[in-house]
Amino acid sequence: MSKPVERIIADTFLELASALETGSFKPARIVLTGPGSEHGEENMIRGAAIAAARGHHVIYAGTQTGDGVRTVNAADDKEAHDVMESLLESGEADGAVTMHYPFPIGVSTVGRAVTPGLGKTMYIATTTGTSSVDRVEGMILNALYGIITAKSCGIKNPTVGILNVEGARQSEIGLRELKKNGYEIHFAESGRSDGGSVMRGNDVLTGTCDVLVADPLTGNILIKMLSSFTTGGGYETLGWGYGPGIGRDYEKLILILSRASGAPLVANAIEFAAEMVRGNYKEVAAAEFSAAKKSGLQKLLDGLRAKKAPETESAQVPKPPEEVVTEEISGIEITDIEDAVSALWKENIFASSGMGCTGPVVMVSAKNHKRAEGILASKGYIQ
Repeated sequence: MSKPVERIIADTFLELASALETGSFKPARIVLTGPGSEHGEENMIRGAAIAAARGHHVIYAGTQTGDGVRTVNAADDKEAHDVMESLLESGEADGAVTMHYPFPIGVSTVGRAVTPGLGKTMYIATTTGTSSVDRVEGMILNALYGIITAKSCGIKNPTVGILNVEGARQSEIGLRELKKNGYEIHFAESGRSDGGSVMRGNDVLTGTCDVLVADPLTGNILIKMLSSFTTGGGYETLGWGYGPGIGRDYEKLILILSRASGAPLVANAIEFAAEMVRGNYKEVAAAEFSAAKKSGLQKLLDGLRAKKAPETESAQVPKPPEEVVTEEISGIEITDIEDAVSALWKENIFASSGMGCTGPVVMVSAKNHKRAEGILASKGYIQ
């Protein structure tokens, strides 16, 4: 069978599949920029050809040609980005895959990786860009961005876990408040014996959750490690890359790759972009942001900003009489730990700060344990 006939058959089946999913016979058209790769354009066009052989409509912006791939000539990185922008603006391309892009504040990318423990797919929210200049606000938005991406790729009810980094506990409190107000969010349960929705290293390796929430710098490290741990980091082979930029009122579909991405990962990223198009990502995003808004998202974020004037009054609060402290209260942000102790001192409860196996803790006596938990919950330090 000739290559042109194979191409026609592949395109026909792709269009039929697209029609069943979206009601349209128009296949997703994805533009890939090639110049700038650490492994050369030959690597990029090879990835494009792999994706084309899988039945995807690929437009390549660069100087190379490949089987089944339409090439638009671009001599360098700048020209390639100009071609990409032009194709997106004109509607000739439905999405793009590139190696860097200056997203505005409020937009960040959701990566997609295969976890080594059990070979599961996990979305990492987020991996590049900045959802917010405030860490906790950003992580709450990252959770929404991850849910949008996972749903666009066919996961109806993605489970959400929050990586055990600074901001995790306050982010969890905020997300549970959204859930209480009506926003549909399904929390994952850690595989560790003490459970909870805060994920540890084991959970990352096994893919306990569908969507892993983190700050973008940590997410960037994770996606890099998961995609290239078999090669030492110089050639990324596994997963789907750093993913699409998601944000409120942001409709362009631009996915990011590392410059170290190998051809197999390039092909997967193109497929990722096509999945987002077929999954009607714009409609999914609009629906999720609308639901979050109705559940008080903006009020929640405004409240976080207002809380940025911390008490930090421990120096002025007299210490109650010391007593033996044996009970731990966990779930408190490391940056809030001294203020939490101070809040208990104000109520004449002796407390001290410490570090448990899952993070910072406040230590109190057994007789004051229940009362102390109530005080800290009422002040928003714990749930």
